[in-house]
Amino acid sequence: MKFFRAIIGYFIAGLLVMSIWNGLADSYGIAGGYMAAIIIIGPMYYLNHYIGLIDIPEDHAFVDMAFGIGVAGIFRDIFMNGFEAFTSTIPTLSLVIIGAIIGGIAAGFIEENMEKEQDEKHAFKPADETPGPKYDGSESNLK
Repeated sequence: MKFFRAIIGYFIAGLLVMSIWNGLADSYGIAGGYMAAIIIIGPMYYLNHYIGLIDIPEDHAFVDMAFGIGVAGIFRDIFMNGFEAFTSTIPTLSLVIIGAIIGGIAAGFIEENMEKEQDEKHAFKPADETPGPKYDGSESNLK
């Protein structure tokens, strides 16, 4: 059922973005793009993530609605313009995939470094390893 809910969430987000965003951006320019972001992405983020149509466990990578919106855009163009629309996007998609791989590797290194710093920060360290001023090493001073 989780998969079906995610498909519905991605579908609605992709449908709204592909049908409304260009109209607002063409009519109102940059302000239309911001309006579309507020009108479409805000409520869809609330529906998909806060209400929970798209369930992403805490220990998994977070793939936001952009994946669903991108797939909707690709298939919309294939349905409207034929398969040639897809073949013309292959260079761009390949660069996006390469960028995602590089970004994932960089994120892994950053996360590993942050965990290492946290471990060092919370590691046990003795308060003081040097003897005090009146310590001569004999047992009489310890009483």
